[in-house]
Amino acid sequence: MTGQPRKILFYVQHLLGTGHLRRTAALARETAATGHDVLLVSGGLPVRGLDVGGARLHQLPPVRAEDSRFQRLVDAGGHTVDDPFKASRAEQLLQTVAEFAPDVMVIEQFPFGRRLMRFELLPLLDAIAARSKRPVVACSVRDILVAKNKPQRLQETADLIAARFDHVLVHADGSIVTLDRTFPLADRFAEKTVYTGYVCERDGPAPVPPEARSGVIVSAGGGAVGLSLLRAAVAAKAHSVLASATWRILVADIIAEEEFRALSARAGSGVIVERVRPDFRELMSHAAVSISQAGYNTMMDIVQTRTPAVVVPFADDTETEQTERAMCFADRGLVTLVAPDAMTPRTLAAAADRATAPDASRIDLNGARFTARFLSECRRRPT
Repeated sequence: MTGQPRKILFYVQHLLGTGHLRRTAALARETAATGHDVLLVSGGLPVRGLDVGGARLHQLPPVRAEDSRFQRLVDAGGHTVDDPFKASRAEQLLQTVAEFAPDVMVIEQFPFGRRLMRFELLPLLDAIAARSKRPVVACSVRDILVAKNKPQRLQETADLIAARFDHVLVHADGSIVTLDRTFPLADRFAEKTVYTGYVCERDGPAPVPPEARSGVIVSAGGGAVGLSLLRAAVAAKAHSVLASATWRILVADIIAEEEFRALSARAGSGVIVERVRPDFRELMSHAAVSISQAGYNTMMDIVQTRTPAVVVPFADDTETEQTERAMCFADRGLVTLVAPDAMTPRTLAAAADRATAPDASRIDLNGARFTARFLSECRRRPT
């Protein structure tokens, strides 16, 4: 660490999957390990076994998106969040930030996403701007954004960046993808934009040589989507050259128990169906092939463990992020892509049979370390 220890606050709100929280937790761990006082404020459902390292975790009253349309917030019990709930939570967030008094505040995804959280983030940004000694404010954003088709939304985002943020930290390798691919007005704040490299776990499992690998690991992240992929993978085993190997199907905790049991009932000999495990990356590092969606963290695990991988991106009318990422990585030979509308047991099996190990030397995976160093030194921009 250079300079004096800083008080650094991370805000993150995961709405459907857990990738946003896990990536932010990795940043918080790395930043705390450099000697700073780090507080991670999380607004989503608690995640079992979340590792924040030397950081502290403050859990706001949790909310999530009702479904993948991201139109309505519900609480932990699935009840629609009303105005009194929002007002109470917004006040708790303001109080938490005021008591911690950060030197640096990092807000994950907003204003590029998380419009559902404007009820608490806009008052927070206004309150910070009104202080005589405000913290450095940075936006932490992944490599690919969900495409916005409304010019007004794009302009609102660019205006907020201009007025309220000092830095935009893009957790990507700029040689693979740049922000303007999914945000057309990125040039409006190019001087604030920093490419950190991709964010991975600090100490990943050691790469395992191909001859020591066996079996297939199938996953669909920590969210509620992906059951169709898991079902197709169960049926794909019989069509693959890896039919005699063990196929391990990992099911997110949020998936209902009846769905879990139904999937287990479909499994034949040599198929293990179980809930997600904390040693997921270790399992992946020993697998001959991974079959998964194309979420940020899973793609990082694939490249870091150098596991031959098939990805089927989650996609619907509004969710384009995983498809864009999968195409970027497939174009560079890092994964084998199966389009969602082309996914069948046979196409999955064929893709698994031809998947090859990614070359990790072709991508910058030092995003966590770079971000921690940057937050140690970054400064406010003149207003």
